[in-house]
Amino acid sequence: MSLLHDIQTRWFFGGLVGLLVLASLIGAVLARTTKTEKGRAVVANLNARIRAWWVMAGFFTLAVASGGLGSVVLFALMSFLALREFVTLTPTTHADHRSLFWAFFIITPAHYYFVCTEWYGLFSIFIPVYAFLWIPIRTAMAGETRDFLARTAKVQWGLLVCVYFVSHAPALLTLKIPGYEGQNAKLLCFLVVVAQMSDVFQYVWGKLCGRRPIAPHVSPSKTVEGFFGGVATAVALGASLWWITPFNPWQAALLALAICVMGFFGGLVMSAIKRDRGVKDFGAMIEGHGGMLDRIDSLCFAAPLFFHLVRYFFAE
Repeated sequence: MSLLHDIQTRWFFGGLVGLLVLASLIGAVLARTTKTEKGRAVVANLNARIRAWWVMAGFFTLAVASGGLGSVVLFALMSFLALREFVTLTPTTHADHRSLFWAFFIITPAHYYFVCTEWYGLFSIFIPVYAFLWIPIRTAMAGETRDFLARTAKVQWGLLVCVYFVSHAPALLTLKIPGYEGQNAKLLCFLVVVAQMSDVFQYVWGKLCGRRPIAPHVSPSKTVEGFFGGVATAVALGASLWWITPFNPWQAALLALAICVMGFFGGLVMSAIKRDRGVKDFGAMIEGHGGMLDRIDSLCFAAPLFFHLVRYFFAE
């Protein structure tokens, strides 16, 4: 799909740019008018997030514009960085280095190769079957048995969440949907925008009227009001984007709801990991957002569900 030839895609990215421009203007006004120290800190964080969104939106646009290969490469890089953050936060031992070498430099590239070549049969089982078998074998061959189960599970779980789950996003490009040939990149846009905007809307609603934490011991900032307000707004956004998908408005709304709910639980699970490790963020590479895994935690859980719902109900 080319941005230069598809009018729907141009409208979509034009709207995205307009939204970012509006957000930047609001941030600038708030920076000038906010007087309290606490308010300035919140606005400064908001503007940092907006600047980061400009950069992320730029990379995503270039990836989509370059076609399927560019999208696969972008998500492969995201998976690599997310896996690196995950492994750094859940320390392993010297005996695990060979298993980690396989995870980063053999299993991850091979898995994305299967996505790029549309080899669904092997893509669907490579990590959850063969990588899961090989990682404990390679770890056992290193001869270190202390905390063997925990060490092995960390690498397996990192591969599952950071690589296998995330790869379902670019795998949308491989689906054969009648009457939608050559347009699957717009499905990827739908998934990413709904998942990410759900996070944003939940953050905004939580700041505006959040009172009751959903899981105070896991993520005190996630509130009932923020969840329902954010999900409702993101579902409305998803329904309004039905025209770039093969769905009708109510189907787009239901799929957006699935993305939002699963994305929320993804964020909650990853917050539990951070709470267990005693850190606020997985990293610091994205200004205002934390690490790569902090930014895509909702996408990790939403992408597989969305992919399989679309594949089951809409693909050949």
